[in-house]
Formats: sequence, structure tokens, C-alpha cells
Amino acid sequence: MTIQNIYSTQVANQFIERINKLSANTPSQWGKMDVSQMMAHCNVSYEMAFDESYKKSSPFLRFILKNLAKKGLVNESPLKKNSSTASEMIVKTPKVFEEEKSKLISNVNNLVTKGENYFHLKDHPGFGVMTKQEWNNFYYKHLDHHLTQFGV
Repeated sequence: MTIQNIYSTQVANQFIERINKLSANTPSQWGKMDVSQMMAHCNVSYEMAFDESYKKSSPFLRFILKNLAKKGLVNESPLKKNSSTASEMIVKTPKVFEEEKSKLISNVNNLVTKGENYFHLKDHPGFGVMTKQEWNNFYYKHLDHHLTQFGV
């Protein structure tokens, strides 16, 4: 997988074009979430970075996540279909498509606005301190994975 710079306007716009191809009825090619839940799930990952009050995992769980899960999320290998996810990121309740879509587009644009230096050595609530490249890889892979899940 080639991971591009998600902090760039060009790459962010490519993701936004893909998001705009979704409709409230776009079917999932795998997994349990519908399209609105998927976007809400993606939005949680941005809230973790943008909301300084976001609750951090316990020290024990952070140690486990940092040493077992983080490497698979920040490397350049694509995420596997039906990968497990952290419980705080699971969305089971119905969501409003247009609201989640608008939030997701705003969050992608916010990556560009804040820029890579905002993320450099920023603390992730589950994985601990990450470099701007690790954040980039995480966001690029995660969003690409879920948009691919819905065929865009």
C-alpha cells in the first residue's frame, strides 16, 4: 500500500471526493456497520486527536495497545477486512447520514488546516505518543479501509 500525505490538500480532496460518492443506501462489502455508522466510527478517530478532553485508556490498556495493536495501524500494510476495533470506536446505534458525512468531511479538512506539525509527538488516547508520520499512516489507512469497505 502506498500511503500518501493526508495533510495535503490534494490527498484530502481525493478522500472527500470518495466520501461524496457515498449515499445513505450505499451497501457494505463486509462488516456489520451501515454507511452512517462507518462515518461515525471514522469521526471518533478524529475526535481522539482534536478533542483534548477525550478520555485516555487506562495505563495497562495503553501499554497493551501500544505494544500489540499500534504497529499494525501505523505501518504501510493495508488493514484487513473485519479487523477488530477498540470498543470505544464501535458504533451500534443508528446515525444520521448527512450529519456524519458533513462531520467526516470537516474532519478531513481539519487535518489539512491543523497540519502535520500539530500531530507530531501528539498523544493518542490509546497508543500513546505518535509521530506525525504515524498519525498520517493511521488516518490514511483507516479512512481508505472504510471507504473501500463501501466500494468508493
